[in-house]
Amino acid sequence: MKIMSFNTQHCCDYVNDRIDFELMAGVIRDSGADVIGLNEMRGAGELEGYTDQVPTLSALTGIENYYFAKAIDVGGKNAPYGNGLLSKYPIESAETVMIPDPTERMPGGKWYETRCVLKARLSCGITVLVTHFGLNPDEQKNAVKTVVENLEGEKCILMGDFNVLPDDPVLAPIRERLVDTATAFGGERLSFPSDAPRKKIDYIFVSPDLCVLGADIPAVVASDHRPHVAEISE
Repeated sequence: MKIMSFNTQHCCDYVNDRIDFELMAGVIRDSGADVIGLNEMRGAGELEGYTDQVPTLSALTGIENYYFAKAIDVGGKNAPYGNGLLSKYPIESAETVMIPDPTERMPGGKWYETRCVLKARLSCGITVLVTHFGLNPDEQKNAVKTVVENLEGEKCILMGDFNVLPDDPVLAPIRERLVDTATAFGGERLSFPSDAPRKKIDYIFVSPDLCVLGADIPAVVASDHRPHVAEISE
């Protein structure tokens, strides 16, 4: 099974600064991925440009099974925004798990935004979690706690844009339970920004009962993030 984690920046072409569904669909098709976790996706709403982006990519890639997990409505309007999943395997169940906002926010924190975890059970018996962490440490701690509470003990994949570097201690509870597919890189791979990456903030983790055959962050400039791919077997 090939997996992809891809922050699409609402399907915005990073070079030409315009929404380009065919560009993003092409990246997904070219990867050959069977299961794709998507970050920063829009749903249909009243603001301009808010269309059903996950179903659009489903149609363009021919990957029929999909789910959209709304985290927020942008600007207090009917403007859904969140995470998405495309799967070549039927989705037996899917839910949107909200990440609690910090009750006391850190002084001088960056932009705060309510986040969520997309949790889906696939017909192949694997559970997939797709998430996008906030920018502040207090948000990230809540995100890790929510993720850990929703992990399955076996056949589980976690992926997304975590907005933290690989050596950040906030990831320790995840690393205690899951395997980072980046161990298969065979060298440094950075994911952001896509045209001249300076850091790795995108991840694919798997439960220890899944075998990591390979992983990469290919030099693709479509969104502002490069996609992260991994190949696994049971």
